[in-house]
Amino acid sequence: MDMNFSMKTFIFSAFAALLSVTSFASGDAHSPSGEAHGVAAEHHEKFDAGKFIMEHVQDAHQYHLWGGHHDGVSIYLPIILFDGGIKTFSSSHFYHGEIKYDTHGEGGEPKSYMAGSGPAEGYGLYKEKVYKLNGDGELHFDGANVTNAKPFDVSITRNVVALFLSFVVVFLMMWGAARHYVKNGPVAPKGLSKFVEPFVVFVRDEIAKDNIGEKKYKKYVPYLLTLFFFIWISNMLGSIPILGSNLTGNISITLFLAVCTLLLTVFSANKNYWGHVFWMPGVPVAMKFFMMPIELIGILTKPFALMIRLFANITAGHVIILAFIGIIFINQSAAWGAMSVPMALFISVLELLVALLQAYLFALLTALFIGAAVEEAHH
Repeated sequence: MDMNFSMKTFIFSAFAALLSVTSFASGDAHSPSGEAHGVAAEHHEKFDAGKFIMEHVQDAHQYHLWGGHHDGVSIYLPIILFDGGIKTFSSSHFYHGEIKYDTHGEGGEPKSYMAGSGPAEGYGLYKEKVYKLNGDGELHFDGANVTNAKPFDVSITRNVVALFLSFVVVFLMMWGAARHYVKNGPVAPKGLSKFVEPFVVFVRDEIAKDNIGEKKYKKYVPYLLTLFFFIWISNMLGSIPILGSNLTGNISITLFLAVCTLLLTVFSANKNYWGHVFWMPGVPVAMKFFMMPIELIGILTKPFALMIRLFANITAGHVIILAFIGIIFINQSAAWGAMSVPMALFISVLELLVALLQAYLFALLTALFIGAAVEEAHH
């Protein structure tokens, strides 16, 4: 491995881990969801590591940079609601609004939420979800669930921003590399194309051609390249402290990617593939009826495994890093940083490898599924 690349990777990861510690330590007790740390501050509760972790890996309507939410620095994202018409306003009207506590819930800890102010009046934010306040101006809870109605919410959240950012980065990478060859012809790669070309060739030859077959692989290469680079870039952007988003750790994103793979596999499947699903050759007739539902279920479980693998691995990395950082606050001693920060740094470096590995695995398994669907019968 190139020594300069290794040193740059180490320096970036060290900076990422240390900046993460700084961002957590400088934040006030009030979390983005307006629940865990705000409640802890007012009611003098013990630091809850579980809530702390979950609130930092979930989606949010702001990028909290540092300081308290009422006097700190944040990038507030737009709220867009369809509720008797389109209503748009900044999420700051929630984060700078009044913190209220559930007075109608039965038992358990009091639940806090943010009541909107100004154009957000009449709405409440609880666990980063927008609800309509009842006539008494409060949210009502039935156990852990909110009973208030929800407007149709199409707000720009952190994951939405990360989604567009990943798209822009991937588009500019591909466009820049392609432009070099359009302008200069089949010449040696230079600049951005020197970085992109090895990955394109790898996906084409080692993933698409080897698993789909030399005769049919070409039309699937664009899709596999899109999967590979989108997942990789999204994972890398998610590793950036403070401004990073847990995009591929969002089950809806991985679900969409898995459904795309499922649809492409099903509509590409040939007669031989469906013959093995509905009437498996070489199997006794009685077993054919037994195997048929199993094969049909298998068609759905394959993309389901894709969805869960990507979601679980990316989320687990973020959770482990936050857990190590949380040790400092659980013990309320900076001395624990001598152990937790190096461990968080190690996981951060490992996450750079996992980011690439998960992109490779998703593209590879997709190619395997497509290859099985388009494979011709062997005589």
